[in-house]
Amino acid sequence: LDIAIEFGETLPEWIEIGKVADLSKQQLLETQIDKGESSAIALAMEIPNSTIILDDYKARKIASHLKLTYTGTIGVIIKAKKLGIISSIKPILQKIKETNFRLSTEIELQALIEAGEYVI
Repeated sequence: LDIAIEFGETLPEWIEIGKVADLSKQQLLETQIDKGESSAIALAMEIPNSTIILDDYKARKIASHLKLTYTGTIGVIIKAKKLGIISSIKPILQKIKETNFRLSTEIELQALIEAGEYVI
């Protein structure tokens, strides 16, 4: 639920919100990272073979230490392109750059290369 609140808008119908069963794990994580990432990691710990979407470096480090599989927002966009769900990542990257999401030139270039959209 914390992730839905953090999102700040009505979530699309296809998104399911899961609840963490063991809140003690989430509370422990909250001493190190914010509530949204804490609840996501705690829930991923309870769901076998899950992949969690994390962009925060500290949250990724914790997920890695816990042996959780994770990706980032850009990774999801690249996968959507590779699966044919979207035709190009360029317009999405442009929209992302217009928000407060930090996207370095290096990450953007790497994403374009992985998506097969980098043109010399």
